[in-house]
Amino acid sequence: MSQRKQAGFVTANAWQALRVHTDARIGLGRAGVSLPTAALLDFQLAHAQAQDAVHQALDTAALEAQLAPLAQAYNLGETLQVHSRAPDRPTYLQRPDLGRRLDETSAEALRDCASSLSSGFDLSIAIVDGLSSRAISENTLPFLTALLSALKHDSEEWSVAPLTVVRQGRVAVGDEVGELLNARTTLVLVGERPGLSSPDSLGLYMTWAPRVGLTDASRNCISNVRKAGLIYGDAVHKLTLLLKESRQRRLSGVQLKDRSQDPVIEGAKAATNFLLPNLSHC
Repeated sequence: MSQRKQAGFVTANAWQALRVHTDARIGLGRAGVSLPTAALLDFQLAHAQAQDAVHQALDTAALEAQLAPLAQAYNLGETLQVHSRAPDRPTYLQRPDLGRRLDETSAEALRDCASSLSSGFDLSIAIVDGLSSRAISENTLPFLTALLSALKHDSEEWSVAPLTVVRQGRVAVGDEVGELLNARTTLVLVGERPGLSSPDSLGLYMTWAPRVGLTDASRNCISNVRKAGLIYGDAVHKLTLLLKESRQRRLSGVQLKDRSQDPVIEGAKAATNFLLPNLSHC
């Protein structure tokens, strides 16, 4: 049956024209009371890609090879390979608590590393596989290239600890990494939980004064960093503003707001409550 004849069975949806603006599944049309075959197959493919992103192991050797020239260019030393307390992927998925802490061998390795380096760093960067190894494999190198370049050209000096790759890790494991490396701030790059249109989404979590036991209230999050989401340049812009204000105010989390959309950051007037009338014109 020709494509033209097949198309005659599909009833168009009024929202179809908006599909060019979003990856969301809107305006798919229908065939009788069901989804068109093409839309159903696309959904099944996206579901399979999301499952693969969760279960596929991160190729840490390939990632380290990608990062080696970058680490050398910025004098970061050798990339550190560590592991959480979750021994394998099934355990990691069933026991989130084990993914939040390093195993003893990894913790000892970071202690030894810290004792042989400087007295401390402004920033430690933990690269954590999380729930999408694909997000880490595809986004880590271009994002870090943009970030380290921005920090190098910043008016303020930033000392960065050796990059740390954590297998079977959750967001909170970055707090332990930062604490052991004597970093004033820690940044976690983590593979986010895959959506049905975003199996490659990278999350960024920044914490001032990292230490074991902190909650999400102490972290600032920038989500959906990827080519089809928040592009690397915009993510770096948001993050560097947060990093600078965090260091200046010595805090992070709910007390630190993302002001990257403010037209003027320095000297900005205090925000007013939009529910109250503007009395200046009265």
